[in-house]
Amino acid sequence: MLPINRYLDHAVLKPDLTVAEATDAIQLGLKYEVRTVCVRPCDIELAQRMCEGTTTDVCVVLGFPHGTNLTATKVAEAKEFARLKVAEVDMVANYGRICSEDWEYVKADITAVVEALKPSGIPLKVIFETSTLTNEAICKVTEVCIEAGADYVKTSTGFNGAGATVEGVQAMVETAAGRIKVKASGGIRDIEQAKAFVNMGCDRLGVGFSSSPAICDGDKVEPADPSVY
Repeated sequence: MLPINRYLDHAVLKPDLTVAEATDAIQLGLKYEVRTVCVRPCDIELAQRMCEGTTTDVCVVLGFPHGTNLTATKVAEAKEFARLKVAEVDMVANYGRICSEDWEYVKADITAVVEALKPSGIPLKVIFETSTLTNEAICKVTEVCIEAGADYVKTSTGFNGAGATVEGVQAMVETAAGRIKVKASGGIRDIEQAKAFVNMGCDRLGVGFSSSPAICDGDKVEPADPSVY
């Protein structure tokens, strides 16, 4: 197990953050040497300037927070993110189409973004609000993400539902069976929760920027070794 800070995607996503507030939140992530700062699209260049020369990468959200954009819009957004050289992308699957069990649409939507990012080698995490879905639906969407070629399945945006739950994450991990990585996100606010999800098999944890200090200060934060990433 890595030091807990190296599992964290430090989310700076509140829509009302001022530039000064976003800057402070990103700086907080850098203080704790988190794996990535996950930012709004408008903050990509700010985050890249701040993260340059550090062990923290820049992740950006796409189609956030409901995923109901046109697929063509998502593809255009993905291509622009690739041009800007972001390290990772967290995309929201189309929530309404998941609720409709329109699996062909959901798969095509994800596949199109995967194909847009593939030439740049940018990993794609797919969010689908697991706390609002049945375990059967969680398993189905996980399979769809695997078929579409995504790199991670992710529980939540943090803006709809209760966030990561033990039951939801377990369903994802068991269905993934090593074929796709799992990111637990939403409602993780202390070291016990964080380590519990890592021990369940999560490769990444999405946490609100105000939660990173409590999680990291609850564990010994060691200097990151860039050679292992």
